[in-house]
Amino acid sequence: MSDPKPAEPGSELKDDLSNWDPENPARWSSKRAWGTLWITTYTMFISFATWYVVSAIAPRLNDIGFALDSGQLYWLVAIPGLAAGLLRMVFMFLPPILGSRTLVVVSALLLLIPLLGWTFVVRDTSTPFWVLMALAFAAGIGGGTFSGFMPSTSYFFPKRLSGTALGLQAGLGNFGISFIQLITPWIVGFGLFGTAAIAPEVDVEGGYVWLHNGGLVLVPWVLLAAFLAFMFIRRVPVKANFREQLKIFGLKHTWIQTVLYVMGFGLFSGLGAQTGLLIGQLYGGFEGAPNALAFTFIGPAIGALVRAACGPLCDRWGGGIFTLVGAIGMFAGCIVTMFFLAPSDVGQFWGFLTGTLIIMFFSGLVNAGTFKQMPMIFPKLQAGGAIGWTASVAAFGPFFVGVLLSSIGVFPFYIWSAALCLVSVWLAWYYYVRPGAEARS
Repeated sequence: MSDPKPAEPGSELKDDLSNWDPENPARWSSKRAWGTLWITTYTMFISFATWYVVSAIAPRLNDIGFALDSGQLYWLVAIPGLAAGLLRMVFMFLPPILGSRTLVVVSALLLLIPLLGWTFVVRDTSTPFWVLMALAFAAGIGGGTFSGFMPSTSYFFPKRLSGTALGLQAGLGNFGISFIQLITPWIVGFGLFGTAAIAPEVDVEGGYVWLHNGGLVLVPWVLLAAFLAFMFIRRVPVKANFREQLKIFGLKHTWIQTVLYVMGFGLFSGLGAQTGLLIGQLYGGFEGAPNALAFTFIGPAIGALVRAACGPLCDRWGGGIFTLVGAIGMFAGCIVTMFFLAPSDVGQFWGFLTGTLIIMFFSGLVNAGTFKQMPMIFPKLQAGGAIGWTASVAAFGPFFVGVLLSSIGVFPFYIWSAALCLVSVWLAWYYYVRPGAEARS
């Protein structure tokens, strides 16, 4: 007697997804999973652009009449990182409580607070600094959503595809950083959505600039994200209360993965926010100084592209080796950059840029590797919580990088960064890669 034929893919899946199980092909819909992924990835792209909108606007504030010193500018760019880290500690608990559709819709609509806020405050140069800081904090909502979206996505895919799904979502979402930094210098050059005549700002040279477009340009795309999420995303049956999710803090690998991801994404996001100010500080005084805004988007774009590309590779060969190689590469990038932090001529800028891009390139390997490892190391419910927690801590990157640069100085910061990379190299090798490692993944 022949064996019974296996059930057709999705044949047992109920219409309300109440028996959703990615590890059982009969109770999983590839179309539903990938459709959800593309909507949440699009929303994350807009979220990351919102998170970094301050880093794109802040360098131009004094050009239109604000009188902010360098310390205030560092704080404005750093505070969205502090906000994102704090807000991620809230968002990480929401996926099993709210469900994916409610989470994405509400998250998208919350982005309107900083976007509309910055649209209006740049029109008034007498705006108090605390208001600017409050709106910079609100921009952190965009970064905070990551710890909700990524665990939510992990519920939709089997473990064999987790590296691809999470790598694509995080990598393509990270492109939002480069997008807003690339588009802002162009978009502020003309009126947008009928504001050409009623709302130009005047720069220091007496010309017109539409700096408010940096926030305004994203508003229609936020509304589209909320609409798509409401229409097409559905909740899957993964539920947990607050107490159940706290169990991750008793697991050793939660803390090891946190260190690794702080090194990978913390430095990626921090340097992504601060590189423009660093270029101005180190090389702005030379004749023929480089235009910082022309280079700040390159590093985040490279890191995001590498992260997205490495997701499928991590599914094939495991995430641990990518985490290890990435940590080694980031250490090398820190060492290279150190040779160009006290320049004697503007030509050394290219060495500084090379070191920075090496760091950003290899950060993509680390970020893809760790997000493949966590769904493999932890059970599904704990994996979502671990992803949310590590992402929460790493989101402080722009804040801590800004604080360290302004408090201990540029060279000591890179020494600290190199030391963190060395610690991460050992952790990745000892726990995940070496023969006999306790959690090869």
